[in-house]
Amino acid sequence: MRATHPDRHSYVIGDIQGCYDELRILIQKIDFDPVQDRLWIAGDLINRGPGNLAVLRYLKGLGERVVCVLGNHDIFFLAVVAGAVSQTAEDTLQDLLEAPDRDELVDWLRQRPLFHVEDGYAMVHAGLLPQWSVAQAEDLAAEVECELGGEDWQEFLRGLWGGKPCAWRDDLTGPDRLRLIVNAMSRLRFLRSDASIDLKPKGCPEDQPGLIPWYAYPDARWQTHTILHGHWSALGYRDLGGVVSLDTGCVWGGRLSALRLEDRRLFQVEGQPRLAPETGD
Repeated sequence: MRATHPDRHSYVIGDIQGCYDELRILIQKIDFDPVQDRLWIAGDLINRGPGNLAVLRYLKGLGERVVCVLGNHDIFFLAVVAGAVSQTAEDTLQDLLEAPDRDELVDWLRQRPLFHVEDGYAMVHAGLLPQWSVAQAEDLAAEVECELGGEDWQEFLRGLWGGKPCAWRDDLTGPDRLRLIVNAMSRLRFLRSDASIDLKPKGCPEDQPGLIPWYAYPDARWQTHTILHGHWSALGYRDLGGVVSLDTGCVWGGRLSALRLEDRRLFQVEGQPRLAPETGD
C-alpha cells in the first residue's frame, strides 16, 4: 500500500470515455492544481466520445499527479492495436489509431494499473469478487499488469478475450486465471448467488431481482477498504459508505463526476448528448 501524500486534494473522476471538453470544464470547476493536487481516474479514459487523443495526451502529461486504472474500453483499445479484436461501428478510436504518437500513448496506457490502493481506499474500474481481500486483489492485478507491461503484451491480449471461466478458484492458472481477473476488475456488475459472474445484464440492480450487485454480495473480504469504481452508468453516482460509484454516463448525455476524497464532496458537469442510452460495455 502506498504512503499518504502531502497533497492539497485528491479527486476521483468517473468514466471519461473520450469526453475531453467536459473533462477540461470539470478540471476548471474543481480548481485542480497540477502541482499540489492529484487525480484518480476510475478507468474508461477513452472510447465512444470524440476526444480520445486529447484525453490521453492530457492525462499522460500530468505525470505522477494522476493515477489511472484500466477500464474495459482502455483494454479494448489495446486489444485493437494488438490485432485481438476489431472496432465496431460504435467505437471512436480512429483518432488514437492514426495519431503520430500512438505507440508512445499505447506504451503509457499499458503501463497503467488495474487496481490502486491508497490511504484506506481501493480504486477499480468495475468491481471485485467477494472471495478477494484487497491485498489478494492487489496481487492478482499485478499478475495482469506484468503481462500488459511486458514484451509479449500483444500475444497476451490475443489470448485474453472471452467470458469464461465465470467462477473464481484459487487454483486457476494460465489464460483462464488472467481472463477472469480482467473480467472482474474491468467488466463486472452482477454476481449469481454462487458468486459466479454474469456479464450480460447491465441495467439497474432493481431490474435484475435474480442477481446480486457485486458490491452487495454478503461477507465480501474486500470490505476492509472503501471501494471507488466506475463502469456502471445505470447506477449513477452512489455513495454507499464502503462503496462509491462514479460512472455518471457523461458520454451518454449524463454528467462527468469528480469526488474530492478529503471531504467526499461531489463536483459534476453536464455532458453533451452524443449517444443513445448505453448499448455496450
